[in-house]
Amino acid sequence: MTKHWKLETPTLLLGAWAIGAVAVGAAQGVAPRTAWDGVYSEAQAARGRAAYEEQCAFCHQSDLQGQGFAPALVEDTFTDRWKDGNLGDLFTIVKVTMPQDKPASLTDEAYAAIVAYLLRANRYPAGQQDLPPDPAALKEVGFTRPGTPRP
Repeated sequence: MTKHWKLETPTLLLGAWAIGAVAVGAAQGVAPRTAWDGVYSEAQAARGRAAYEEQCAFCHQSDLQGQGFAPALVEDTFTDRWKDGNLGDLFTIVKVTMPQDKPASLTDEAYAAIVAYLLRANRYPAGQQDLPPDPAALKEVGFTRPGTPRP
């Protein structure tokens, strides 16, 4: 019986620790990441600007103000569209719809760079690392600044 108890004790203690750690983490309320956390690098945004000029500016204009059927990608148009969204959805929409005449024709890295350029153009701060070209990871990054009240 003693042998049996010694084998179960570490398992029981580990299980109790894990449950406690989860409870503490939930109680502390880890803040979700947002585009305000510096999720792209300046170098990536510069690469994105070059790709944008080559692939997107014809319709959306070099100043990102859009024209005709191509919406603006800056200021209120961008902010209002994405205020409740996430970077994963932005990345996916850009990839599967653009360029209009040949969607999904760029590399994932090029699409991530274009998204980084859109973030810079909309005054989201740069960080130290490139935005990953991974829609699943980017879904965890929202646009709303922490502490911003919802209407």
